[in-house]
Amino acid sequence: MARPQSTFRCTECGWTSIKWVGRCGECQSWGTVEDASAATASTRGTASVAVTGNRIARPITEARGGSFQRWQTGIGEFDRVLGGGIVPGAAVLLSGEPGVGKSTLLLEVASRAAAMGKRVLYVSAEESVDQVRLRAERTGAMHDDLFLASEVDLGVILGQIEQVQPDLLIADSVQTISSASVDGIAGGTSQVREVASTLIRVAKQAALPVLIVGHVTKDGTIAGPRLLEHLVDVVCHFEGDRQTALRFVRALKNRFGPTDEVGCFDMAGDGIHEVPDPSGLFMSRNGAPVSGTCITVAMEGRRALPVEIQALVVPSSAPQPRRVVNGVDASRVAMLLAVLERRAGIKLSDADVYVSTVGGMKLTEPGADLAIVLALASAARDRPYPHTLAAIGEISLAGEIRQATGAKQRASEARRLGFTTVLGADAEHLREALRVAFSMTKSVRERELDAAF
Repeated sequence: MARPQSTFRCTECGWTSIKWVGRCGECQSWGTVEDASAATASTRGTASVAVTGNRIARPITEARGGSFQRWQTGIGEFDRVLGGGIVPGAAVLLSGEPGVGKSTLLLEVASRAAAMGKRVLYVSAEESVDQVRLRAERTGAMHDDLFLASEVDLGVILGQIEQVQPDLLIADSVQTISSASVDGIAGGTSQVREVASTLIRVAKQAALPVLIVGHVTKDGTIAGPRLLEHLVDVVCHFEGDRQTALRFVRALKNRFGPTDEVGCFDMAGDGIHEVPDPSGLFMSRNGAPVSGTCITVAMEGRRALPVEIQALVVPSSAPQPRRVVNGVDASRVAMLLAVLERRAGIKLSDADVYVSTVGGMKLTEPGADLAIVLALASAARDRPYPHTLAAIGEISLAGEIRQATGAKQRASEARRLGFTTVLGADAEHLREALRVAFSMTKSVRERELDAAF
């Protein structure tokens, strides 16, 4: 009798092979190829089970719905991203680059929760208890209801949960915790799957909210199996530039709220502080108008933020003038320079061009096209715009101005901040927008003459 042939399948992407390999040939994941024939044989004889009582399927109109009893963490920006607060039994995954401030933020969340009378268990698998205490003393996160443990074994962590009986569990991080019941090193696919599944099961059974820290790979994605993101209820990403103190928390997945919210934080020496109104972080505070600057309103999730774009145009005799950008897309700026020269008659091919945003803000949306073009035109003509002008709109290759997404919200936010003139799709064409913008100001020479008299 012929021996049945085994089939091995990747648990991540479904790629199959006739022999076992350590690395998937399709998604290039390590340790995800398992024997699929054994799993098929084990489920081959499954029989149906009689369903009785409350387990019987019924129409969705007869299902009883209930509201989630959230509780506030004390950090308004973090509650905004979570959808209004923490839901009991929810599993929240927080990812981010190393050193961006994930542990600092969660330690602040733990101290705020402890101050409200909740018992918090902070499990640090990467730092010792003394190291966490030093950071807590620096940030003022000391409280008697905040329990610290430095453990890497999942069984010991479960024992700590039974002994402390916390109202909130923080695990930092899932890639450094391992289970003795599963083969493999900590951080491997099987270990991460087992640790995450066990913590989430405990969270659901005891209505215990769990905040899990996850590492990221070199390309910025969450490390470990893709199953990790499917298991948790909320996936948040903590991002920010190390050169600036500004930090953003974005919700990538949320079963209890929207996924387009963004929380703003400021990293300081004494910890991390929320920024409820970040309107002034991305604008300079010069008294007199300066040429080469223009204000736009960018959308970060559902939040409208004013951003100042600065441009500098310097004559150059080099055969290939420089194009230096910071905070905006270099290829999009090159396209806008071509549109500005072809459709508006402003020649910049013989000049060095520098474009930057204020405060380390990164703009990737096309809604900032009009502001970039106006800033370039202002720098080329040396004619500053007044502080009451803002520009919102996308520019096509034909020079037409298209309406940006969320244009009404952006315009209302601009007017709330004191911008009386908001240029957008109403101008229809780039030439008309430049005419309106330049008609609102005088040249530097004219202002100097006015000041002399």
